[in-house]
Amino acid sequence: MPVRRGILTAGSWVVDNNKTLQAWPAEDTMNTYVELDRQGGGSGCNMAIDLKKLDPSFHVETMAIVGDDDDGRYLLGQCDQYGIQRRHMQVVKGGTTPFSDCFNSIESGKRTHLYYPGVAEELCPDHFDFSDSDARILHLGLPGAHKKMDAPWGEDSTGWATVLKAAGRAGLKANLEMVSTTRDRIRHFGRSCLPHLDFLIVNDYEIGAVADVETRDGTRTLYPKVVEALRAVFDHGSISLAVAHFPEAAIAVTRDGNVVVAGSVSIPSSEIVGVNGAGDAFAAGVLFASHEGQAIEDALRMGHACAAASMRSAATTNTVVSASECLALAEKWGFRPAPL
Repeated sequence: MPVRRGILTAGSWVVDNNKTLQAWPAEDTMNTYVELDRQGGGSGCNMAIDLKKLDPSFHVETMAIVGDDDDGRYLLGQCDQYGIQRRHMQVVKGGTTPFSDCFNSIESGKRTHLYYPGVAEELCPDHFDFSDSDARILHLGLPGAHKKMDAPWGEDSTGWATVLKAAGRAGLKANLEMVSTTRDRIRHFGRSCLPHLDFLIVNDYEIGAVADVETRDGTRTLYPKVVEALRAVFDHGSISLAVAHFPEAAIAVTRDGNVVVAGSVSIPSSEIVGVNGAGDAFAAGVLFASHEGQAIEDALRMGHACAAASMRSAATTNTVVSASECLALAEKWGFRPAPL
């Protein structure tokens, strides 16, 4: 059997139309954009590009569908630009590529997304074929953003479970990227997928929803509750590593009960332009380091370093740099103390 290598990102590929304004406008007024920028977005796109920026020689494949429009051609071009293998990225004739208009307010620092799903609503398990994949790890997302995948498929409660089962049969390890929707929906999708996952890298809200544990008190993260939630997911499948990240730190729990905590990067506020894509960058750093055989604490630090580098731009992947450069930035700014 050939040695597996690299990561396959599958699922959401979206065009982000980033539009920066001085302030979010009132209705029935005219306002002027300060900056316009088009970038690839979505969990599959962000993870793939982040990985290639961390190490251009790293093997990255992708599976997704796009429309046969200008946005679709743009995303295919992004694959070619970064050296992402895209033979399983399918183009839907007459379809519209999913896109988000992403409005960034300089005054508030907040970001508002208006999303059009386009062909994303047609994505289904039939679009996934792992028979000739060389990858070692599958990164799949986003439950809650794909109509057919979110629905039951055959004997499975969701199409996501069907795809994960197929990946497992083909010999891939799997991680799931989630979207922060309602607790009930996150729990439904999470419980559907947990039996077929090897990794779960999510934020503190999402792990609480999956495990049915309150991990936040308002905006404050309850660290012991995060550990409780992480431990709970092992009761629902064969996961080997569960990780939850939040602004101050990240906590990882292994199947044997080992708990590892790493503080996040103390990035200066003057360096932060936006946090969109920081979660994807964190997951990319953790999976990259794990793939390379690094210890869990080093993988968490790599995740934090990649996330911090990404926050220097309003776009998702623009300012991610090589693994060594991300770590150098993190060392320059320093790491926060572990909260546990």
